[in-house]
Amino acid sequence: MRVILKLTPNKSKVPFNYQRHLVGTFHKWIGENQIHDDISLYSLSWLMGGKIIKEGFDFKYGAEWFISTYDPMLLKSLISGIQQDPEISFGMTVKEITITEEPTFDPIQKFYLNSPIFIKRKSGDRQQYFLFSDEESGMLMTQTLQTKLKKAELNLDGVNVYFDRTYRNPKTKIISFNGIDCKASMCPIIIEGSQEQIQFAWNVGIGNSTGIGFGALK
Repeated sequence: MRVILKLTPNKSKVPFNYQRHLVGTFHKWIGENQIHDDISLYSLSWLMGGKIIKEGFDFKYGAEWFISTYDPMLLKSLISGIQQDPEISFGMTVKEITITEEPTFDPIQKFYLNSPIFIKRKSGDRQQYFLFSDEESGMLMTQTLQTKLKKAELNLDGVNVYFDRTYRNPKTKIISFNGIDCKASMCPIIIEGSQEQIQFAWNVGIGNSTGIGFGALK
């Protein structure tokens, strides 16, 4: 399920690295929940509808924010939290909530992104990042989705994820989150799999750190 939040215009400037504020708001809404682990069965988009200004963004006409989850109990907690305290940050508040069900997808489905895809793996005592240009990226995205499918006790056989190599304008994004510079890819992906698997991916996102604003699918 996906929650579409319409937000009021900001009253103060929204910094470029605003994602941690959204994550903080999300956890405020869901309360003390058991999802605080390294495998998120939900995804958070970036804010939509802003204009770049000096040192940040302006959402003069408001914004949209998409939160998707496979977990119906999390969805219930989220809606309750929003209704109790709709304030986000920068003077923005939730003015409208819409809940949408999973669409029907093709067995080979292309997705554009609502936030860039972040792929990381431990290499010794450091983190290695992978981008759309790396051959291993498809395999790693597939592995992460399979891990989430397994956690949700769904069939993980036959699913495959890879970047759309025909896309002409892929971009690398560097996002600072809690002082760490994360390299991520803004490039459409293709998912091959069953209807259940692809709908699941639409909810939980692709790649690592979907719970802090990476890998959300349109």
